[in-house]
Amino acid sequence: MTQEHQGGSRGWSAARKGVWSRLRLTSLRLRLVVVFGLVALTAAVSASGIAYWLNRESVLTRTQDAVLRDFEKEMQNRAGALPEHPTQDELQRTAGQMANSSQRFTVLLVAENPEGQTVYGSSGGLNGFSLGDVPESLRETVTERQKITSGNKYPHHLYWQRIVEDDTPYLVAGTKLIGGGTTGYMLKSLEPEAKDLNSLAWSLGIATGLALIGSALLAHAAATTVLKPVQRLGTAARRLGEGKLDTRLRVSGTDELADLSRTFNKAAEALEKRVADMAARDEASRRFVADMSHELRTPLTAITAVTEVLEEELEFEGGGIDPMIQPAVRLVVSETRRLNDLVENLMEVTRFDAGTARLVLDDVDVADQITACIDARAWLDAVELDAARGIHARIDPRRLDVILANLIGNALKHGGSPVRVSVREEPGGVAEGAEAADEGAEAADASGGTVVIQVRDHGPGIPEDVLPHVFDRFYKASASRPRSEGSGLGLSIALENAHIHGGEITAANSPEGGAVFTLRLPRDVSAAESGEKSGDAGNEGAEGDA
Repeated sequence: MTQEHQGGSRGWSAARKGVWSRLRLTSLRLRLVVVFGLVALTAAVSASGIAYWLNRESVLTRTQDAVLRDFEKEMQNRAGALPEHPTQDELQRTAGQMANSSQRFTVLLVAENPEGQTVYGSSGGLNGFSLGDVPESLRETVTERQKITSGNKYPHHLYWQRIVEDDTPYLVAGTKLIGGGTTGYMLKSLEPEAKDLNSLAWSLGIATGLALIGSALLAHAAATTVLKPVQRLGTAARRLGEGKLDTRLRVSGTDELADLSRTFNKAAEALEKRVADMAARDEASRRFVADMSHELRTPLTAITAVTEVLEEELEFEGGGIDPMIQPAVRLVVSETRRLNDLVENLMEVTRFDAGTARLVLDDVDVADQITACIDARAWLDAVELDAARGIHARIDPRRLDVILANLIGNALKHGGSPVRVSVREEPGGVAEGAEAADEGAEAADASGGTVVIQVRDHGPGIPEDVLPHVFDRFYKASASRPRSEGSGLGLSIALENAHIHGGEITAANSPEGGAVFTLRLPRDVSAAESGEKSGDAGNEGAEGDA
């Protein structure tokens, strides 16, 4: 895969994540748009529904009243002029005349002829509007004679009903002439009014949709106005968390968001000042330790020379030192060595803190290096070595010697004999798990993997409450330990030396008893460092693409 392709993939991935972060269900922007949309949709649907219902009733009522008035008028004028027992021709002629009114409805007249037979007259012809098209309930109500009361002066009234046939709405009405005679029915199609109402419904639906879209756009604009300062605040907070303490927000306006930006700027300014003060105090403390250690070396050199002479006098049988003061002389010699070691350790720690510690790499046989460390300190009788010759690594021999001396010396001093040192090789990089960069892992693989050195003693082990602090500076498991047991800097210096190699040291208790310190170092420190640099460059490139 080319670098251009990788950059494009990273850019597309970053863009996709950015879109998803704006549209995810937990996004405040999406929630604002949804809330605005729901409010607008509810208001628009409610208004449209009320408007449609009011217009529907108005249109239908107006049309219905006009038709019923015209039909009632025609019944009074034309049907009322018919004889009590008209013929079918008279009914047919009258029905046609009634249908030619302004409302253009279909008429059906029912009566009894002089022979006592029921005859019909329809304006739609023999196959037009018939009595079967009138609902039975309406027919019964029309022909039923009502009781005359003070509130009801007529035995018959005009009745109507809306029906739907073949998806077409109709108005059906009927009445009977007062005093007997002809019964009339009317059929009026309401299809034009239904079409008008459908057009109104479509118009209201479109208006609702436009209102919803408009509300979504307004909500998006409002959310953008509100969320842009919040996004800038989040970006500034991330930059502040990354250590860019000079990050500030531009303040404009007098609203709550402007007050929040001012508060953030004040907090960032106070944090920057506090961190600067702490850094200055820390720098002064390191400088003081370094200067103090450097100044102590000159008198210590003279004191060390004197103590060496005193030590030689102690070892010489015919020496001139009074036996009564020999314990004091031995104590002076011991404490001078301890003070000399403490000064050297403090100077080493100061170099680590200042970032001036450097590696001097060389190709070494790990087994030979461990043997030399043990032999130089006369530990051959107390240490068991399990290391095959031929395991080579490119590391700093002096710093590896410091690490081994501290780990083995700590095991001999605080653990139990025998102390066992084992060496093995492992494939892959020092860093394990998903957090290791791919480039660093590939570099570690190319360099030959990892050298693992384990130092195990047979003592009581490390208490569980002490394990998290074994590498802390000046930490001692017991405050009652003698002063000659060390300063508490040895394991800390060993860990720093492992880190500068790109390695790690871990402490644990063995299931079989005793403490186990495990040192992991890359076989080629220079290759691992170049892999880490290339990995960092790749990460910076990815951030730039994003």
